[in-house]
Amino acid sequence: MIINLSLDEDTDRLLLFGMADRNLKLLRETLQVYVAARGDMLKISGEPDAVDRAAHALRDMQRHIKQHSNLDREQAAEIVRRTLAAPAAADGSDILDVAVHGHPLKPKTVGQARYIQAIRENDLVFCTGPAGTGKTYLAVALAVSMLRRNAMRRLVLVRPAVEAGEKLGFLPGDMQAKVNPYLRPLLDALNDMMPFEQIRRFMAHDIIEVAPLAYMRGRTLNESVVILDEAQNTTPSQMLMFLTRLGEGSKMIVTGDPSQVDLEPGQTSGLVDAHRTLRRVKGIAFVELDKSDIVRHKLLQKIVQAYARDTPRPGPADEPPD
Repeated sequence: MIINLSLDEDTDRLLLFGMADRNLKLLRETLQVYVAARGDMLKISGEPDAVDRAAHALRDMQRHIKQHSNLDREQAAEIVRRTLAAPAAADGSDILDVAVHGHPLKPKTVGQARYIQAIRENDLVFCTGPAGTGKTYLAVALAVSMLRRNAMRRLVLVRPAVEAGEKLGFLPGDMQAKVNPYLRPLLDALNDMMPFEQIRRFMAHDIIEVAPLAYMRGRTLNESVVILDEAQNTTPSQMLMFLTRLGEGSKMIVTGDPSQVDLEPGQTSGLVDAHRTLRRVKGIAFVELDKSDIVRHKLLQKIVQAYARDTPRPGPADEPPD
């Protein structure tokens, strides 16, 4: 596994690395990882759990420097010791440190395992596929795992407020009450993985935020896992707005099903446009799940397959250029 960790602009490199790079050597020897500085980036490679711990330790070191304007040998060693004492993200397998109904969550298909690996290795991941493939569920699980291990400070769950072919009319209540029906699926996934009281406490302290896409304009999200669900219902301009919210030390996961677009006729899906525009950009991963990855209910594979047979295939004008 490889992570490219961006250093904060105001971080003192000499303090972070230590005299003669002693702090980097400490990480290499303690965690058995390879760490190399390249400009404003640190390249960390090794076993997934060790790489996650090394990145976590380096983020903690940067925070310590910001707060105290120094970092001596003993303080760096203590940060690394705390990182080693933290619960493991994984045991070398794909099992996540998140339990659902008492059972550890893990990928059930090859496609899902590829999806998890892509999230671990990239800061921006697009995942497409039909309903029931676990696109959003696994993204939320990984985000909860990173939050618990202090690998990220915040979890931001986002959805466009687009009606699925129905007109809901005037909804009573304040803004939160109006957007709650659109955000309910994200909260359902979260409720499977965390106690309700913890979710409420995290939301009260702004550690977890569930918001409509319109609320993202003008923001920069640092050290956060940001998940955009139902991304097929964004326009290209909305997608660009969302992607440019990516801040230092953050990960973005964009999920959607291009066959379920609920935009007005004639509007281009921002998810489809992003695939066409960004698919050759290094550092961005695109994962496509299919009916073989459906795990929600055994009937779903047959339903998706039946509808696919009756849906006309896109012509050359609809396909993205090679």
